[in-house]
Amino acid sequence: MWARQLVLLFSLAFVLAACGRQQSADLGSNPNSPGAAATSPATAGSQKARASAAESSKITIANEDGSEKVEDTTGDNGAHNPLLAAVASTVAAATASASAATTTGPTLWQEGVNYTRLVPAQPTAVPAGQVEVLEFFWYACPHCYAIDPLVESWKKTKPAYISFSRVHVMWSEGHRSLARLYYTLESLGKLNQLHGEVFKEIHVNGNPLVASDPNDVAETERIQTAFVQKFGISADDFKKAYHSFSVETALQRADQLVQRYRIDGVPTFVVNGKYIADVRSAGTPERLLALVSDLADQEHKH
Repeated sequence: MWARQLVLLFSLAFVLAACGRQQSADLGSNPNSPGAAATSPATAGSQKARASAAESSKITIANEDGSEKVEDTTGDNGAHNPLLAAVASTVAAATASASAATTTGPTLWQEGVNYTRLVPAQPTAVPAGQVEVLEFFWYACPHCYAIDPLVESWKKTKPAYISFSRVHVMWSEGHRSLARLYYTLESLGKLNQLHGEVFKEIHVNGNPLVASDPNDVAETERIQTAFVQKFGISADDFKKAYHSFSVETALQRADQLVQRYRIDGVPTFVVNGKYIADVRSAGTPERLLALVSDLADQEHKH
């Protein structure tokens, strides 16, 4: 009974755990629209906590004409919405119970509940003996920003047999522009240095790094060039990499992977071309990374 309730509650909480393709459509086409900055975490301390609370109190609702609107769901952290307050309370209690249960014994993951098996399994791009883990993400997604420090910490302690890489989604021109920035930094060997800085520039400093008209690629390039110059990258080096064959190839591969795995929400993890999971299915960001590690370990042993 408890497990059934928890699954239902995770479904209700999905919008709090990921940026969906439809949910991000407006932000992807207009990164300066309210939402990208309004729901961003603030610079520190209690301001960041309040920003996170504000983000988790909104849902995106699809209208009949295909447009979308964002509405508050809880008011004062749920105090003015008894139903959602009860849901939040039950989720908290269920998660606490799950944590207590798994600290005293082995973690049991359920296929179809905590993760989905991909049929057929997809080919991977890692050497024999390695297990591929992909994180699909979007720089402007607040949930990707929130989980990124955990992912960075996990990367430092993961087993050597896990080959981890990120894939930036390509749902619209706005998404593609940020993907081009990601793969340009990778091509320049600056990704480790600036990956977190890109997230910070968007979510803390309020600079979307994309032109108000995402189709204005020249303006987007100018904005991104100005950003990287602050970190010592010359405009010429950036431009050369930005339009290079290697970056175009990386963008094409990312697009293929997004389509192959039918990614419609981020952050989403794919393990060895066989298993797919996200925060919604795992329960919490911490449990998601534990799940990814356990699935990778299972693959390695087989």
